[in-house]
Amino acid sequence: MYLAANGRPDASPRPSGVRRRVPAAVLALGAVSLVTDISSEMVTAVLPLYLVLGLGLTPLQFGFLDGMFNGATALVRLLGGRLADRRGHHKRVAGAGYLLSALSRLGLLLAGGATGGIAAALAADRLGKGIRTAPRDALISLSGPPESLGRSFGVHRAMDTTGALLGPLAAFAVLWATADAYDAVFAVSFCVGLLGVLLLVAYVPAAPGPAAPAPAGVRPPRLPVLRDRALRRVLYASALLGATTIGDAFLYLLLLRGLDLPPALFTLLPLGAAAVYLLLAVPAGRIADRTGRRTAFLFGHGALLGAYALLLAPVCAPTVVGVLALLGIFYAATDGVLMALAAPALPPAGRAGGLAVLQTGQALARLLGAAGFGAAWTLWGQRPALWAAALALAAALAAASRILPAAPPDAPNASAAPEVP
Repeated sequence: MYLAANGRPDASPRPSGVRRRVPAAVLALGAVSLVTDISSEMVTAVLPLYLVLGLGLTPLQFGFLDGMFNGATALVRLLGGRLADRRGHHKRVAGAGYLLSALSRLGLLLAGGATGGIAAALAADRLGKGIRTAPRDALISLSGPPESLGRSFGVHRAMDTTGALLGPLAAFAVLWATADAYDAVFAVSFCVGLLGVLLLVAYVPAAPGPAAPAPAGVRPPRLPVLRDRALRRVLYASALLGATTIGDAFLYLLLLRGLDLPPALFTLLPLGAAAVYLLLAVPAGRIADRTGRRTAFLFGHGALLGAYALLLAPVCAPTVVGVLALLGIFYAATDGVLMALAAPALPPAGRAGGLAVLQTGQALARLLGAAGFGAAWTLWGQRPALWAAALALAAALAAASRILPAAPPDAPNASAAPEVP
């Protein structure tokens, strides 16, 4: 069965259970991401404490290191996507990224407090994340029929978020058991990250699904997203919306200031949004498959606009619940849905590179959006800056609804949109 013109499955008969079964490769990749996120979030949870309180770095120094490496991650995704598309080596490139991130925890352990060693370890972690993201998403998109990609990405993101929730809990458990020994956290994180690599090697097939890699001697297309007009519109819309996304940390700070909460609660706020994301990732993916991924993607940004609107009103306890719920809905309806929207229209031989372009464009736009909001907050104050962000997002949402193609881009060939027997 092929996708209909509106991006939904046609009505041709199929065996019972075909749509309900999540591909084994997706579950395996979800398990890898779950374990890897436990490892990475263990470090993320304690790193500010370790660097600022333990080693005496100033918040400005820590912010510079973190921001610089996060920005570099977006650009490395292009390299990872390009490398993965050569002869279909998605698993190898993704595995290299996972291994590099795992080894970075060992680098933190061996750095011994040296700033240069810590910077090198952080750079390795961010590079590993950038390299693996596009090949991993390409593997997910190649593991099942195009009409169920929203559900597949939803399952993967739900498992990934489970790891993100368990990581900080594991870190604090290790700190409690070892009397605040940060080295113990880094050692356990390294072992857990290495387990994720072993799971990838053992259980993720090299070329899942019906799509085959490019024949030997045939180069994958360069930047396939930019060669197709409909895909370019998806890229433009996602970048425009990304540029009006101000960043989760700012939303949490606004909640903290609005209720005059103690700073210690700042670390708990992301858990609320992540819990909502975890609960809704799979249902949102399934709804996107049925009603249209374009609609779900726009709806998700509408939920983010609702969070901005709540923060413009007087902040009270229900505001915290509402903002965290809307933020979780935003991620559930946009994160994997964007990949599911574009992936079927990308040729298998250039899919990782195409997804990398989308991810990089969105990440850089969000980086600019966060920097712009920070500058507006500094110059105008938090309330005028939030008004400006809300108006900008409303305008971007209206523009994106016109830029995004009314129907998803058609698959380029039969191998990119395989028939289900």
